[in-house]
Amino acid sequence: MNDNARPRPDRKSLTRRAISVAWPAVMESFFVVLAGMIDTMMVAEMGSYAVAAVGLTGQPKFIGLTLFFGVNIAVSALVARRKGEQRQEEANEVTYTALVITVLLCIVISVLFVVFTPQMMRLAGSNEDTHDAAVEYFRIIMGGMFFNVITMVINAAQRGSGNTRLSMSTNLVSSVVNILFNYLLIKGRFGFPAWGIRGAAIATVLGTVVAAIMALSSLFRRSSYVRIPLMRRYKTRFTKKSALSIWTLAFPSTLENLAMRVGFLATALVAARLGTDEFAAHNIGMNILGLGFSFADGMQVAAIALTGESLGAGEKERAREQGAICQRIGFFISVALALLLLLGGRWFYSLYFQEPHIIDMGVLISRFTIVTVLLQISQIIFTGCLRAAGDVRYTLNVALISVTGIRTLVTVLLVVVFHLGLTGVWLGILSDQLSRFILMRHRFRQGNWVNLKI
Repeated sequence: MNDNARPRPDRKSLTRRAISVAWPAVMESFFVVLAGMIDTMMVAEMGSYAVAAVGLTGQPKFIGLTLFFGVNIAVSALVARRKGEQRQEEANEVTYTALVITVLLCIVISVLFVVFTPQMMRLAGSNEDTHDAAVEYFRIIMGGMFFNVITMVINAAQRGSGNTRLSMSTNLVSSVVNILFNYLLIKGRFGFPAWGIRGAAIATVLGTVVAAIMALSSLFRRSSYVRIPLMRRYKTRFTKKSALSIWTLAFPSTLENLAMRVGFLATALVAARLGTDEFAAHNIGMNILGLGFSFADGMQVAAIALTGESLGAGEKERAREQGAICQRIGFFISVALALLLLLGGRWFYSLYFQEPHIIDMGVLISRFTIVTVLLQISQIIFTGCLRAAGDVRYTLNVALISVTGIRTLVTVLLVVVFHLGLTGVWLGILSDQLSRFILMRHRFRQGNWVNLKI
């Protein structure tokens, strides 16, 4: 029976399935971002310089993780597709191969980033009052990245198989551990040393250690689609075939993420040169935008798992419908979040700062985030559907055009030439989100992505 002859999918059952897969992924991403925001609140007790110092490490850290993000996107898409094709042995082979690749990459990247941390922080825009703190924080984070990336690749495989609850639980526990040790180590409570920013970094690493232990233990559960006992039974090995499949999807996705990080870093550099207070306010605005991303990323996880599995089973119409359902759920989430930002922007910034002039900057930024989240959540879900299908070259081209090109050009032009300050920075961010929304939506609605093979 060809795809056109299949009965139309039952929308209610597909919606229930989408919600069941999506809600753990959404909650996972939300708690990760929430923990980051609480982390920043705790650091903010030391002053705006500390918020700025930690904020400086954000884009360099994500650049260091770029290759791993690409591998994880590939793993999720491939495991979902193999599950739809009922090829469990190959799904486990992909997971094992990805773990080997991740360990090898981690050794190289971790060493390079720790050694060249001072130079990276200068490039990120550090100044006299933020440089030393940023260097100390970044070195600890990147030195302990092994636990983070191992958790990421295992969770990516589990998500691809539809098990989004595991990654939710690992990240939730990790976030709780992070916050607990923030409380103990930043100010030095209950006999623990008062390590300030160093304590915040160590707390983050300790959270990833716990998450890694939980993720590894999941590979021994009988209910897990990818698990070590099956790898032993199948005598699973690193194979060139799986490595090539991963690389075919991971390389464009890595370039896409790198292009995005270059654009994000350019924005951060421009914002950092406006002043410490301005950059601190901007960094909190990015945290708010990160909250929107958390919901979008959760829905993207669901879109990749559901559309990938449907495409693996040859059910193209079902894949389209699953993508559209995830998009509708994401739209309602974005409207709710926009309303919260409209009503609570000033209150939110007052959680971080007492200085009225910084809070006023935050109110200005909140006005931009209200519109931005409406575009952000939709375009990320569209991107997830395209990635699940293997349409990663298109998503790469969109990132190059929108983030690296439009965002950087508009930001530099409005801030450097027209001196619009934070307004120019956030108009640049808005222009990026709008262009990505238009291009991703167009590709999704064309529908040709369901015909790709991976």
